[in-house]
Amino acid sequence: MTRGGRASEARWARLGWLWWLVAAVLVTAALLGLVSRQGELRRAAELLTRIDPAKALVALFFEAAALVCLAAMQRWFLATGGLRMTTARMVPLVLSANAIAGVLPAGAAFAVAWLYRQLRRRGAGEALTAGVLVVSGGLSALALLTVIAVGTLTAGSRGPGPELMAVLAVLATVAVIGLIALRSAVVRRAMGRGWARVEARYGRTRSASKAVRGLVTHARRVRPGVRPWLWPVGLALLNWVFDAACLVASLWALGVPIPWAGLLLIYGLVQIPVSARLTPGGIGIAEASLTALLVLYGLQPGQAFAAALVYRIWSFWLPQLVGWACWLGITLRETR
Repeated sequence: MTRGGRASEARWARLGWLWWLVAAVLVTAALLGLVSRQGELRRAAELLTRIDPAKALVALFFEAAALVCLAAMQRWFLATGGLRMTTARMVPLVLSANAIAGVLPAGAAFAVAWLYRQLRRRGAGEALTAGVLVVSGGLSALALLTVIAVGTLTAGSRGPGPELMAVLAVLATVAVIGLIALRSAVVRRAMGRGWARVEARYGRTRSASKAVRGLVTHARRVRPGVRPWLWPVGLALLNWVFDAACLVASLWALGVPIPWAGLLLIYGLVQIPVSARLTPGGIGIAEASLTALLVLYGLQPGQAFAAALVYRIWSFWLPQLVGWACWLGITLRETR
């Protein structure tokens, strides 16, 4: 191994240990906070013992539908690039990558690298694979931003809605100004030169940019017009909508009130700390933030905590178990 490789490996090891330390501190703080609220824990436990199994299965159905939509979106891009894969083959790969991202330090990077290798082994070209991963990730992020924006509009004046409305208004103004500025050839040339310098300095950025341009160009040639792109955009949005429906079904199964007005905003805001991966799968942070937001929008603390636990069982713990089982099956099959 070269000196640069050893240094990079040592740096990743230090970051991994730091991540586990921060995660342990945050989870410990969350547990101490729970211990101090014995009455709310008892109320949550009572609700959990009275959960409706049939309604809980509805929550499971919505979470499964969310994962299938994510797999179908990536499958659409692969098919556009010429690689045909069935949904039955794509879903285990997505579940495995999701499991890797959920528990490892820098899990998202490891998950992307693992999924990249798997798609390459199944016949996807280097540029196609990179383009699919980058474009699907970007679409998912934009779809989540859309959910948060709609949630902000429907939440009214309660909670953080007004502050987020002001932030969205500023962002929309900046976007409009940017679109107007892009009509100028001078601005476009300046941005092109700036991006070229970024690509020259960062090789991975150059490779990703080239892969995305290649995928988009090929997709436009194979599927011209705007209408074909509505399908992957819709799948990216449905991925989040079905996951939000899992939260609704979890509240329904417990028999507690559903805060319809603030539901999308609650759901969208919770995904931000979860995506930050400060703890494995956002453990402790997701439950605490979801509980706090549900209380802010009218639920009792015990009700909110029980709903957060049920939702996390379907959206994190069960997909983790299934995902690692898929990963093990894929690994054993490749070994044979």
